[in-house]
Amino acid sequence: MGIVDNIKLIREEIPQNVKLIAVSKTKPVEDILEVYNFGHKVFGENKPQELRDKEAVMPKDIEWHFIGHLQTNKVKYIAPFVSLIHSVDSLKLLSEINKEAIKNERIIDCLIQIDIAHEETKFGLSENQARELLSSEEFHTMKNIRICGLMGIGSITDDNKKTRSEFKELKSIFLSLKQAFFLTQESFSEISMGMSSDYSLAIEEGSTMVRVGSSIFGSRNYLKLQ
Repeated sequence: MGIVDNIKLIREEIPQNVKLIAVSKTKPVEDILEVYNFGHKVFGENKPQELRDKEAVMPKDIEWHFIGHLQTNKVKYIAPFVSLIHSVDSLKLLSEINKEAIKNERIIDCLIQIDIAHEETKFGLSENQARELLSSEEFHTMKNIRICGLMGIGSITDDNKKTRSEFKELKSIFLSLKQAFFLTQESFSEISMGMSSDYSLAIEEGSTMVRVGSSIFGSRNYLKLQ
């Protein structure tokens, strides 16, 4: 099946209240346009310069999500237009996003990345670290960012029981932080979890956003990365 067939099937499968982010990292503009022309306008990228370059040549009604690890010195590339940054994993990064948002006269929506896989190769905060960030004086001075929820990446495993447990953990942390810090803020409502291999499980456990790449576009083409 082709790209359009793939995304059509996935969109029919997931509930309407779950946002599908078509992860287009490493994919050429031609492939993204194929999905866009089908009518899907939400895409995710994980390299700031690649996202900047694609945004420059793509239609301006696309909703771009940044889903990868973000270095502070790369925030400037995406701050003018990014719709949501999924991967905030430090107060330092959040401060830089706020600074760039001020420069661009924007409020940038962000998710706090929580480490649910507990793997050395994964980024993210523990629940206690997230609480420290949200309790800090510096955080409360930031007026140009808005925390909209949490993001997590499950373990690379065929063990669905383990994956489900990790997703349950993220939902539990979301509810805990909502109660403690965002009880009156309707904007704190997003749980970004689930990718091509596990998005069905993630939706069952409360995901509001799934990040699906290979099931739409096919395997990543790292040769295209520059």
